[in-house]
Amino acid sequence: MSRNRKIVVILGPTATGKSDLAVVLAKKFHGEVISADSRQVYRGVDLGSDKVLRDRYQVSGVRCQGKTAYFYKGVRHHLLDVASPKRKFSVAQYKKLAEKTIKDIWRSDKVPIVCGGTGLYIDTLIYDRKLPAVKPNLKLRRSLEKKTAEELFEELKKLDPKRAGNIDRFNKRRLVRALEIVMETGRSSHSHILENVRMSKYDVFKIGIAVPAEELRRRIRKRTLQRLRGGVIGEMENLEKAGVSEKKLDEVSLYYRWVRPYLRREINQEKTLELISTKIWQYAKRQMTWFKRDRNILWIKDYREAEKAARKFLQQD
Repeated sequence: MSRNRKIVVILGPTATGKSDLAVVLAKKFHGEVISADSRQVYRGVDLGSDKVLRDRYQVSGVRCQGKTAYFYKGVRHHLLDVASPKRKFSVAQYKKLAEKTIKDIWRSDKVPIVCGGTGLYIDTLIYDRKLPAVKPNLKLRRSLEKKTAEELFEELKKLDPKRAGNIDRFNKRRLVRALEIVMETGRSSHSHILENVRMSKYDVFKIGIAVPAEELRRRIRKRTLQRLRGGVIGEMENLEKAGVSEKKLDEVSLYYRWVRPYLRREINQEKTLELISTKIWQYAKRQMTWFKRDRNILWIKDYREAEKAARKFLQQD
């Protein structure tokens, strides 16, 4: 297979250093980065999604067809800020945009480097599998949406324990959809996710960053503190003023969801830090649950190892 059909994927839990590794490899191998993060697609959700910081972008009109082109550390990044936080953005929409972006990057004789922690986005793009062909059941959805996220999660654990093991247990929209699939088809939505998993039209090399658990917890706490000090609360308040609902804010950021008790003065700043850090750590473990099932991922410990492996892959015919 020619170099023009190759894709490098950088994946792993949050706070493992994926973005910086993607930049290193992009500079080494003439690449551009495609974000695979279900929260970073939203405009205005910057600190709240751990997006690479806006003030480190350079804006350019090169090959952007009238749209803003984003660069981080000199490397072009795609599929950031492509959706309104007021509206639903589906995995199908992501797939369509990402496929077009990959073709554009190839036409420029560059290497697409997909980088992110949203396993569903990565698998749907890379393996070209069919999404669950289950039409929305509005009556069922209305019934489910009356329940709390906790109630929905408990129900999902009973009906579809495998999917419950890697879903965001506080995201009502995803919980409702997972329950809708299993109730309508009698099949686990997890089995839908695994369909056609080996069928890819691309030549793909997946690199995962392995970070020891305690080190990852330390990094998550440090980043959480930076976000709280850096203005994540003000960012959430600005989105609320712009008309983004509380329900939607809860879906687009783990931070926004857990600063509300602090704003209501139910807990102090230190407890807020511990609460958010713990919730993000739990989210990271769910990400790893997803990725561990994939035996095609090369788990690396340092950037030098990643660079050596990527070079070998890209030089192969």
